[in-house]
Amino acid sequence: MKSTVAIPLRVLVATLLVFLSKAQDFDFFYLVQQWPGSYCDTQQSCCYPATGKPAADFGIHGLWPNYNDGSYPSNCDPDSPFNPSEINDLTSKMQTNWPTLACPSGNGLKFWEHEWEKHGTCSESVLDQHGYFQAALTLKKQVNLLQILENAGIQPNGGFYSLSSISTAIREATGYTPGIECNVDENRNSQLYQIYMCVNTSASNFIQCPVLPNSRCSSQRIEFPSF
Repeated sequence: MKSTVAIPLRVLVATLLVFLSKAQDFDFFYLVQQWPGSYCDTQQSCCYPATGKPAADFGIHGLWPNYNDGSYPSNCDPDSPFNPSEINDLTSKMQTNWPTLACPSGNGLKFWEHEWEKHGTCSESVLDQHGYFQAALTLKKQVNLLQILENAGIQPNGGFYSLSSISTAIREATGYTPGIECNVDENRNSQLYQIYMCVNTSASNFIQCPVLPNSRCSSQRIEFPSF
């Protein structure tokens, strides 16, 4: 009788520990937005999506669970594949705010599938698939990065700006210091590529970043290319 009771209890405890580890498996999110002009202005170039050229605006790259030490979980649940039918009501908004620029030209589904399966499945303790994509769209709407930069005189017209001026403009408008990532164009100019904002574990509010990504930017000469 004693062993009959003990075995289920051990199983229950093990199951509970697995659940708790999943529930606490990340410390914050990065909301990552990319400038399409910088994505396209490289040796690799880009392809416009099947819906046509996206608007000249920052587009979502992803909502990425992260740890405070700078590492991150990935591909957490192979039993939770991307299901396009779960986001039918979001497709139009995602094509506008989360467009694909990869080649060959696509409708976005492959991009979104990658983001869900690599990053979204690691946040299932708080967000199902629909909630994951909806949260990213809602957060993007709360912070209009292009408007913030333009209000500070930082225009996507091929001009050059300092790293500190870009970071300061966003910090003064939002209250939070962003992560800034650059790539290089065909002439090896450092250009504004991605902006990281940190979000709490419920994906509901922006927070001060516990850790910022490597910028790979020139401190004084960052191009903001047109698109």
